[in-house]
Amino acid sequence: MPIHHNTHLQGFIYSNLNDGLADMLHSQGYQLGNRNFKLFTFSRLMGKMSFNPEKDFTFYPPVSLIISSPKVNILENLAQYLVRKKELFLGKNKVWAESIEVMVDKKLTSEVKIIMTSPIVMYSTLYRHDGKKKTYYYNPWEKEFSEKLRDNLLKKFTLISDTNPSQDYQFHITPLLVNKSHEKIIFYKQTVIHGWMGQYQLSGSPELIGVGYNAGLGCKNSAGFGCFEIQ
Repeated sequence: MPIHHNTHLQGFIYSNLNDGLADMLHSQGYQLGNRNFKLFTFSRLMGKMSFNPEKDFTFYPPVSLIISSPKVNILENLAQYLVRKKELFLGKNKVWAESIEVMVDKKLTSEVKIIMTSPIVMYSTLYRHDGKKKTYYYNPWEKEFSEKLRDNLLKKFTLISDTNPSQDYQFHITPLLVNKSHEKIIFYKQTVIHGWMGQYQLSGSPELIGVGYNAGLGCKNSAGFGCFEIQ
């Protein structure tokens, strides 16, 4: 796989959904005001691999991929297609689904420790003096990181539950095992994206933590960002 292969993983998911659902997710997603959310996320490829920093990743089967969504129809549709198809393609690689495991829902509390399986991304679009846009990516030690993650989770909660969330819902993220080496710079469709791996503590309302667990933390979830596992 090429070094920057989020588009290949995303394409694998879209190509194994029925055309109507794939088109809807790709073109518009689930809309809230002038924002749209795809409401799914996925991990990096996990398994034994070697890395050539000048060229690519080589993965040695079996490899696994976590795909998460609060929309059951996305997961059901994907599972049905993966089971039916004898040949699948991940980038230029011919692969097959050895097994599909449905993960049991976890009982969430107001404090959980997590490890990222794909980087968290949180950013703001700013304007320079000349009027041109500039993207600013936050790091986990900035207070805005938590604040903007909470705002993002509140929007997703509204879409998922079709109700307005209580303004009492709180959310905070604290870096536990995170350093500069956990910053990942990914090229995605001619865009440079900064995200963060590592281990964190989430505290606050279980409802918002649950939204993050199912739909992903932060931005660009459907491009392969914000997926995590609870430790």
